[in-house]
Amino acid sequence: MDYSETKIDHRILKALEEMGFVTMTPIQETAIPQLLTGRDIIGQAQTGTGKTAAFGIPMIQTIAALEQEKADSAQALVLCPTRELAIQAAEELKKMAKHIPSLKVAAIYGGQEIGKQFYILKKRVSVIVGTPGRVMDHMRRGTVHFDRLKMLVLDEADEMLNMGFREDIETICKALPEDRQTALFSATMPEEILEIARLYQKNAKLIQVQQEELTIPLVKQFYYVVKGREKDLSLCRLLDYMSPRRALIFCNTKKKVDQLTLLLKSKGYSAEALHGDLSQHQRDRVMSLFRGGNLELLLATDVAARGIDVDDVDMVFNYDMPQDMEYYVHRIGRTGRAGKRGKAISLITSRERYKIASLEEYCGTRIREKDMPTAGSAMTIKAYRSVTDAMDYCAGKDLTPYMKIVYKRCVDDGCDPLEVAAAFLRMSLGEIEPEAGRELSGKQTVQSGKSAKGVRRDGADRGEGFGVKNGGKKEKDRKKKGKKDGKRTKAGADHRRHDKGRSGRRKK
Repeated sequence: MDYSETKIDHRILKALEEMGFVTMTPIQETAIPQLLTGRDIIGQAQTGTGKTAAFGIPMIQTIAALEQEKADSAQALVLCPTRELAIQAAEELKKMAKHIPSLKVAAIYGGQEIGKQFYILKKRVSVIVGTPGRVMDHMRRGTVHFDRLKMLVLDEADEMLNMGFREDIETICKALPEDRQTALFSATMPEEILEIARLYQKNAKLIQVQQEELTIPLVKQFYYVVKGREKDLSLCRLLDYMSPRRALIFCNTKKKVDQLTLLLKSKGYSAEALHGDLSQHQRDRVMSLFRGGNLELLLATDVAARGIDVDDVDMVFNYDMPQDMEYYVHRIGRTGRAGKRGKAISLITSRERYKIASLEEYCGTRIREKDMPTAGSAMTIKAYRSVTDAMDYCAGKDLTPYMKIVYKRCVDDGCDPLEVAAAFLRMSLGEIEPEAGRELSGKQTVQSGKSAKGVRRDGADRGEGFGVKNGGKKEKDRKKKGKKDGKRTKAGADHRRHDKGRSGRRKK
């Protein structure tokens, strides 16, 4: 159903049109009519399904209809588990209420200077979006008042409970007017969530997104079987081979996020970490870089990634497989948005194969196994990507002064200009070399598409190492010879070459 076919306030419809929203998502189509009648709901939905609009539209419409009351206290409260999610939700609500000037939205959360929040809350704020701890802090200080509250939203309720906010949630709920409307949204429905609903909601309507709607149809899902000690190298090779413009990499612990971020940055990748130990200033800076397209790789834990809502993430990497199958759905849901295609790539050990089978059954989808690309093929694609980036950067710029310098040097030293260009490329890529007999000639690449897009990415370019199957005969012979001579195998050589050179692209 289109928004224009509903009885939504014309001012909200105008804002939605400006935001590019035309058709309702399943959770919106079911939740909005229920909330507009004043009924409590329990909605099962994860980030990326449009749940902010599902509760935001009826919330704004209800408050807009009461404009004459000129209430001096907040009329709606949205509780979120993380600062990022609170900021994101507040921004979305502001956009939806753009054409209702009297409706003000404020975000309050830990990590931000509380004096700044005092100043914001002195104004007549209609909607407060915040984390439980900071909301309770303001309630104790008497800087927020909820005596005229019309609507409460518990967003990502399961995460708030996982983070230990249950006592805070109950304290807040008990302090609010009993005749309020309450909407609870959660990705999972454990007994603890249902208990909260029984205690603090009245005759709530349960709305569940069907399991097949939880999967993302525009996301292609793959996995690679690798040895645990080769995971870092495998990830670097895939990043070179796939060349994502903007990707999320998920790890299960903050420690691993930090370790992997340092490793990737040391190899020249544009990468930053996002987890709960960062200051608010650091988190804001990282998210600003990522949303602005100035950061290629964002490494995060599941909790820290809540609230990341960026449409142009073209790949999600599971460096660690999540402990819960529903987290897998949450992770891959951050790509393949806004009608664009995406990829979800998982790195698993041979002992984790059972997880893939379980995920396929849970999601009702196929997750295909792929063979690890060779170091040579990854280098070749990275090289063509570097040339393309350089040409794009220089498009429309005057290269004459630089051409004169190269020409003079070539004349003085008897160099070939092509050799000079190759030297610059080699310097930018490090010491990784194409495998003998496997590098693509310029002619071959031009014939197959004039760019790295022409390189086969279906696993046809294979070699030994990383559990790769069906390596070429020459590769097998070389491996046998290496063992016979007491030398290291090709996989070990790959480690040395990859670690020695800068395997990632330069930072922008």
